[in-house]
Amino acid sequence: MVVETKRSYEECRRQRLQENKKRLEELNLGKLAQALKASSPKPSPVKQVRRFRQPVDLSSVSVRRSSRVAAKPPPIYKEVPFEPLGRRPIRSYQPRDLLNRFYASDEARQDAIERAEQVESGLGSDFPTFLKPMLHSHVTRGFWLGLPVQFCKAHLPSKDEMITLVDEDGNESPTKYLFHKTGLSGGWKGFATCHDLVDGDALVFQLIKPTKFKVYIIRASKLTDSEDDDNDSDVSHLDRSAKRIKAKSSLYT
Repeated sequence: MVVETKRSYEECRRQRLQENKKRLEELNLGKLAQALKASSPKPSPVKQVRRFRQPVDLSSVSVRRSSRVAAKPPPIYKEVPFEPLGRRPIRSYQPRDLLNRFYASDEARQDAIERAEQVESGLGSDFPTFLKPMLHSHVTRGFWLGLPVQFCKAHLPSKDEMITLVDEDGNESPTKYLFHKTGLSGGWKGFATCHDLVDGDALVFQLIKPTKFKVYIIRASKLTDSEDDDNDSDVSHLDRSAKRIKAKSSLYT
């Protein structure tokens, strides 16, 4: 039943197409369209004429300006060369020779600490101070300087801040103070390198402003007088080692 219905639809459709085709032929629409196309003239391409704009003399043209600025001279528009902002020169530091780095003896280290304590006591109590002996981690590798925690809580800002270090000659070095780590990070390497700080040196920090330290450097002597006498005599290496061990044990008694 479905197949018969489909066939009847197709037959009706074909019959309708044939009828429409006959009607178009009777009206001669195809021939009329061809005749109109042949009789219509072909459009000629239009040439585009370039128009050159005449330069305008700005001096002869009145500039529209408000009454508020009419009495002022006209503005002058011109290109101004751009000058880049100046940058601070990057300071380069020569790497230290780790094979020939200085190791302070216990006597030299203790001597520097005692002399630093004398300097600190002579500064008075007008400004807070603290003493910091130098280790290899401070002046050779890492370049991290931890500060006394109680001093930081009592006197230094409670946030990360730039702190200036001023040496005895008045030269200033900016450093980065990290509040949560209570120490100096960025900038401390430059200060330690420029001032040739070595293991055993002792530094006295005096807080002269909320973010400025006056730094006094006490150098560690490489050899004490007793060690010089030992080098000049014929004392054996074992005897010198025994003296150093005895001096080291006396520091902790």
